[in-house]
Amino acid sequence: MNKLLLSACLWLMAAGCYASDFGKPVTWDRHSLIIDGHRICPVMGEIHYSRVPAEEWTREVRLMKEGGVTMIATYVFWNHVEEQEGIFRWDGQRNLRRFLEVCKKEEIPVVLRLGPFCHGEVRNGGIPDWIFTKGCKVRQQDPVFLNYVERLYRQIFTQVQGLQWKDGGPVVAAQFDNEYRGRGEYLMALKKIALQIGYDLPFYTRTGWPELATPVPFGEMIPLYGDYADGFWERSLQETVGNYYKAFNFKEGVKPATAMGESPSAASDGAEVSSSAADSGVYPYFTCELGGGMATAYHRRPYVYSEDAYSMALVKLGSGSNLLGYYMYHGGTNPEGIMTLNENQRTPATNYNDMPVKNYDFQAPIGEFGQTNPHFYALRPLHLFMHDYGQQLATMEPSFPVSQDLKKGDDRQLRWSVRSQNGSGFIFVNNYERLQHLSAKRRVSLKACGVCLPKLTIPAGAMAIFPINIDGIRYATAQLVAKRNGKIYFMQIPGIPTTICLQSGKLLKNVKPQGKDTPIYNNMYLLSKKEAERLFLEVRPHTDMLYLATCEKIHEAGPLRTITIGAQKVAEAPTEADWQQAAVYRINLPFMQGERPTGELLLAVDYQGDCARLYADGKLIADHFQYGRPFLYGLWRLPKGCTTLELRIQPLQSGAPIYLPREADQTPGESVKSVKVSPL
Repeated sequence: MNKLLLSACLWLMAAGCYASDFGKPVTWDRHSLIIDGHRICPVMGEIHYSRVPAEEWTREVRLMKEGGVTMIATYVFWNHVEEQEGIFRWDGQRNLRRFLEVCKKEEIPVVLRLGPFCHGEVRNGGIPDWIFTKGCKVRQQDPVFLNYVERLYRQIFTQVQGLQWKDGGPVVAAQFDNEYRGRGEYLMALKKIALQIGYDLPFYTRTGWPELATPVPFGEMIPLYGDYADGFWERSLQETVGNYYKAFNFKEGVKPATAMGESPSAASDGAEVSSSAADSGVYPYFTCELGGGMATAYHRRPYVYSEDAYSMALVKLGSGSNLLGYYMYHGGTNPEGIMTLNENQRTPATNYNDMPVKNYDFQAPIGEFGQTNPHFYALRPLHLFMHDYGQQLATMEPSFPVSQDLKKGDDRQLRWSVRSQNGSGFIFVNNYERLQHLSAKRRVSLKACGVCLPKLTIPAGAMAIFPINIDGIRYATAQLVAKRNGKIYFMQIPGIPTTICLQSGKLLKNVKPQGKDTPIYNNMYLLSKKEAERLFLEVRPHTDMLYLATCEKIHEAGPLRTITIGAQKVAEAPTEADWQQAAVYRINLPFMQGERPTGELLLAVDYQGDCARLYADGKLIADHFQYGRPFLYGLWRLPKGCTTLELRIQPLQSGAPIYLPREADQTPGESVKSVKVSPL
């Protein structure tokens, strides 16, 4: 959970484009985005500005950049800014303009996901409750509904005006609605409203799933895709349900316009699309929702691993994607509202799951309180590679030497792909699938661009990208990470001996990592996995100091509640009345004398039970569904003058109709195992 200092050279690594690029021409073709004639392969990270305190925005945007994020995506949740009809709030952490100004200062582009429907596990998917009293049909071309949408878009534009890309601002694109399955005319109506108001952006997007009932004209909106390792929304209480296993196998992306029923010849005059894309009738393969983690619903609580995120990202890149967009990259906390702003089964719409009232940590690379999780580091070598080799990679076509249609857990062959062009390329290897424990593959022959690698044993769980005819390297059995100031950095893949064969004929065999300061040969450096994950980062001195905290039980739990099944046929979370019967603990901290703690201290509670809530002087400030990871809270966010910190725990009931992962404590009852306070 170390915090990182912004290195003097970080801007060289972290920005997919620079402030000087803001306002320069942006186009796209069937391969990639192009800024001022240069191809880029962005890393897009989702952060919801209204779920993060405003005073933390600068720090957290910088941290995202340190992780290798080069573009930000964020929802504008309608009910976060107009919870009461006609009263728009752009104050505090709802201040979109201030957030965009932070992004401009930090030189990072932004994709605004405008809604009106967003989902994001927000109440009604972001549509305010009062809309449902107007007698209109939402998410359709109902004039009443579109009138309210126009008012919303105009309000958002007051925050965006002067900060669009053409003005030298960070806003480079906008998404209309989300996960829409209806008629394309509705999406085009949203775009028409936006254009009439004054939105004038280089490109526009929509989610490419589910398939539209009728198409939008080709080029009007780039469809973006996604994949997750698991889904809290599944109705099943079993492990590894659904088709999530497909995300771990290389497969050609959905690129042809005809797959969406679109006709390239139908492109509107205003569509920013290069002739090569229109002529070929294909979109670039981009993602906007590659699972950086997963939320927990009351009835289903997946536990995701660092390897899940890395494997899916590597597979997408090896399958031809040239924009990796993570949902979420940074977790958050639902803001205060007149009512609770979380999705639950008792709301008017989008009531599929009972979600935590406050918590939206999402097990993301950067957590709810800015804590860096293992996949923050694990993903960095991939992001560095995309930044430094993106222009070369962008036009490389994918090919698939082995089956693209494997069943769950299929272990008969190594999963690999090739991206190549004009005799150069990269071999992508993935011997990992979530919870399936694929075996080591022995004496594997890998070949690309006429070059054969030496026979390799690919260990269980191994993932790698091997270069072929790149930068004077004929081949390497180590992964290219970065190229800076003439220096080439490799990452050794654990369990695979490093051999580097140069175009000159020089052969380096069984090379050992020497770190970033000692070359293995000329300008080449070989790093261990851990060294590569922290390349170009400066880490401040860290202490594992734990601060004294005690916890005393002050009230036993009352009678066990009856777990009800909600409207969506899954278990409902405890009601407010149920929480009055929870076990109550008082947490005593040495600084709880009416003052906030100095420094950034993180409270971690390890408990046995079903779910828990944290209250400051009787006010709910955090909640958690137990799934095997501790309940965290950033103590610097405590309300001013707080004197009492109270933990309430609902006992876990035997046979409860909820899915708990293997890491969760499934012992019935409740207890506090430990309470720790440590520096963030």
